[in-house]
Amino acid sequence: MKLIWIVAGEASGDARSAEVMRAIHALDADVEFVGAGGPKMRLLAAEPFDEWIAEAGVLGLWDVLKNYGYFKGKFDRMLADIARLRPDVVLLVDYPGFNLRLAKALRARQPKLKILFYVSPQVWAWNRGRIPKMAKWLDLMLCIFPFEKPLYEQSGLRTEFVGHPIVEQMARDRVPVVRDPLLLGLFPGSREREVNRIFPAMVGAARRVAESRPDVRFEAAAATEAHAEIMRAVAGDAPIEIRAGTAHELMQRAGVGIVCSGTATLEAACFGLPYALVYKTAWLTYEVGVRLVKVKHLGIVNILAGRTVVREFIQHAASPGALADEALRLLNDDGARRRLAEELAAVVATLNGERAAERAALAVLGEVRRVSA
Repeated sequence: MKLIWIVAGEASGDARSAEVMRAIHALDADVEFVGAGGPKMRLLAAEPFDEWIAEAGVLGLWDVLKNYGYFKGKFDRMLADIARLRPDVVLLVDYPGFNLRLAKALRARQPKLKILFYVSPQVWAWNRGRIPKMAKWLDLMLCIFPFEKPLYEQSGLRTEFVGHPIVEQMARDRVPVVRDPLLLGLFPGSREREVNRIFPAMVGAARRVAESRPDVRFEAAAATEAHAEIMRAVAGDAPIEIRAGTAHELMQRAGVGIVCSGTATLEAACFGLPYALVYKTAWLTYEVGVRLVKVKHLGIVNILAGRTVVREFIQHAASPGALADEALRLLNDDGARRRLAEELAAVVATLNGERAAERAALAVLGEVRRVSA
């Protein structure tokens, strides 16, 4: 039996990990997974497995500082368990704040251990100087954006571009609906902190749009029913229908969207939804971020395109008035919506998403077999 220790720390990492785990099992049933992650990974893993996503998926710098003791305990336990079980490889999935520190510590303690990283961390945005250090800690980087491969390889880190798995996932989630040009979709994010910071501005924007265009309808997608209740309280008497678990369907049905920065913006692009990007975070996280981030755009669509395709409204710029103006621009201009949808499709086409999980699985199994040979 071959053993892979796998670590993910957020819901998106849980989904990506589970896809690769299933693909590995389809290719080689003689593989066992242990480690830490979420409920989707739990279904495919053996013991020991720590289902820690609910606690581990914190949002910003301040949240991490408040929970330092918790993370230190998990970190030390993982180091001890990996030393005891001696897996064939360690597969670290996204979650770079924790996983890169774990890679560094493992390399120091077990120099011959194979350490792989899937969903390459966006150090190209905030700290490219860290890439040479990562080359010392990791044996293989599996990246999901095409421009990342040469960046990592320049530092001697063996890298494979395996494609972005979200493209294939969104293709599976397509439903036969007709896009409504009079429907504005609101997507405030999947974390409660994002909802609390971003949804009030969305509600304000919806009120302003309704004043100018009373024929426009509004729907908001909540990640959970608990989030939906929070959003209903914020919305008050605003004319917004709020439902849980409808994001992908709404992205295909709405004529225009306002989308919280993150994975949802790429999902919206895959579905061809013309949208504006919005993001607000804690003031400390924002102040640190603006000093560290070295790219011109926050949204991955714009980063991939190398220019502004989707307009971004970040922190203080994410006012109800500014969001309403952009929503009205798209609602009032059929040509603008059509051109934006075409540009989104062109960007998505660069991601080579078909069979991405299988390509990642083949790369991981290649490393496992090298160890076993």
